Amino acid sequence: MANPISYIQRCKSFYEITNTELYAAMRLRNEVFVVEQNCVFQDADNKDQQCYHLMLWQDSLLVAYARLVPAGLSYREVSIGRIITSGSVRGTGMGAILMRHAIEECQRLFGTGHIRIGAQVYAVPFYEKFGFQAQGEHYDEDGIPHVEMLRLL
Repeated sequence: MANPISYIQRCKSFYEITNTELYAAMRLRNEVFVVEQNCVFQDADNKDQQCYHLMLWQDSLLVAYARLVPAGLSYREVSIGRIITSGSVRGTGMGAILMRHAIEECQRLFGTGHIRIGAQVYAVPFYEKFGFQAQGEHYDEDGIPHVEMLRLL
């Protein structure tokens, strides 16, 4: 059996997050979404202040992140957004660990209910493993095909 992945999980509201944690989250979001995926978009969208921020750390490096969004802010349902892993941990299972924690934290923070995400189309099979089902037509978001997915209770 492979060695388990070592990490520290932190989930904080915007007002609990430290400057160092916020900087690391914004840096990782820019690294992946802006530079790696070549998307020019307004990442600072005035939603972060109302969300919780799930961070997985290895030593002092933020390696995975997701934004947990209360119902009514992005969608009618609770949602998970800005789901990312650092290139340094891709293929290790860290993305699956992140998603399990994100679902658990959404239920802890917001109660049990449906969870909606806007998924990049190529990642649909990954999210299906966590009970998400594609809904509706594909749409373009910053030049990348997306589809909404819903996880029912």
